[in-house]
Amino acid sequence: MTDALTTAAGLWQLQWIRGHLLRTFGVVLHLLLRTLFGVFWLAAGVNKIRKDWLTTDILNEIFLDRLTELPPDSFAVMYLQLFAIPLYKLVAWVVTVGELYAAIGLLLGLTTRWAAGVSLFILVNLAIGGYYDASLIPFFILNILFLSKRSGQWLGLDRWLARRFPGSRWFR
Repeated sequence: MTDALTTAAGLWQLQWIRGHLLRTFGVVLHLLLRTLFGVFWLAAGVNKIRKDWLTTDILNEIFLDRLTELPPDSFAVMYLQLFAIPLYKLVAWVVTVGELYAAIGLLLGLTTRWAAGVSLFILVNLAIGGYYDASLIPFFILNILFLSKRSGQWLGLDRWLARRFPGSRWFR
């Protein structure tokens, strides 16, 4: 994609905006959603740090409580019993650091697609662990949107870093 949408110089010029009102609206909406999703992940990560997930067994207690709510023959119970509960400390670290990384990436437009990928990974694991409901569907849709568009090139550090390191996959 080599049109003006991929270059911030063309995207944020008044002449381009006037000629592409619908696309401009879409870009601004995308960036607003990216920012709100980043704030969501930031709040989630900070909440886990404040509740001391990294040094206590609170996540283990959450998983054990969840086991009592799920059908005993479900895949989620097997996932929790064989993976999440035995490795709850590692899971707590991966989730907390992943949420903070996703937040920083989405808010700053820094490795934006990678941040969306980490966000998607966290959501998939939540769903597998039995925390799935219809409220996750918009989050999956947002992640797919963030993975498919180069919004860090529109507004973010990805544009500057991609110029500085043109061969790097991190900033595409």
